[in-house]
Amino acid sequence: MKKVNLAVVGATGMVGRTFLKVLEEKNLPIDNFYVMASARSAGSKLTFKGKEYVVEELTEHSFDKPIDIALFSAGGSTSAKFAPIAAKHNCIVIDNSAQWRQAPEVPLVVPEVNPEDVKWNKGIIANPNCSTIQAVVALKPLDDKYTIKRVVYSTYQAVSGAGVAGWKDLENGLKGEEPKKFPHPIANNCLPHIDVFLDNGYTKEEMKMIWETRKILHHPELKVTATTVRVPVFNSHSESINVEFEKPVDINEVKKLLSDSPDIILKDDPANDVYPLAIEATGTDEVYVGRIRRDESVENGVNFWCVADNIRKGAATNAVQIAQILINNMN
Repeated sequence: MKKVNLAVVGATGMVGRTFLKVLEEKNLPIDNFYVMASARSAGSKLTFKGKEYVVEELTEHSFDKPIDIALFSAGGSTSAKFAPIAAKHNCIVIDNSAQWRQAPEVPLVVPEVNPEDVKWNKGIIANPNCSTIQAVVALKPLDDKYTIKRVVYSTYQAVSGAGVAGWKDLENGLKGEEPKKFPHPIANNCLPHIDVFLDNGYTKEEMKMIWETRKILHHPELKVTATTVRVPVFNSHSESINVEFEKPVDINEVKKLLSDSPDIILKDDPANDVYPLAIEATGTDEVYVGRIRRDESVENGVNFWCVADNIRKGAATNAVQIAQILINNMN
């Protein structure tokens, strides 16, 4: 298998460090490896596969050397500036920010759902929002079978989705300290406020889920609504997903479809208190589904509960899976 030169941009952040961990676990065929970050982190050291690497400062000349794939998790403004520079140097960028997700010329990819979209990249591939990724992994096999008519999302999102500062707000808040990241205390609280509020009353996070679901599932007119809530959980997002279909559904068939789908683990035995839990999903790459039941208020409706590690499957693992597809296509 062809070895690739690979860079991680934003390597010292929460997702960046998880990139390194997942890359090690997946054992991608890497020849030359580079870690990059802002001037503030340049010079620090990171260990990858037992070898120490010095963090380089990301500059306009970082991609003058041959790099095949770069995993970006350094924020939208950094990606807006540097991803096109990398692409001009024949490096394919897999970007974890929201910068390119809605750009029509940029594929938005979840490997279990739309891997074929990787092929039409023009040097940049967008990694979707964490809360969208786990949802569409579960929705895809159901859409293929029954055709989705409408989706209602209610999310319960962990503080790690807000980075180190969000994590510290919960940690410190449990000690009685005031929040620094969130507008209100997150300890012993729920905040129906993720990202900024828009003119339509939705938050940007909610609109991301709506736009991205349509793009990934190739349903540009799909009816989707969302309410996203930050909860006092350190890691792993939980979601209540209500789906209405065009065709009649059989609940046992729904369970089997999900159970048989790649990277989905069915945990659905409520009589024995078995359902997906954030603490069990943390540290894993799968999407967990359970509490599957008919929505008796509509003709072809289903409710289910969906949980995944938002830093791994919701960010780092999804990006590494995209890199694996690219490498396979090179061979």
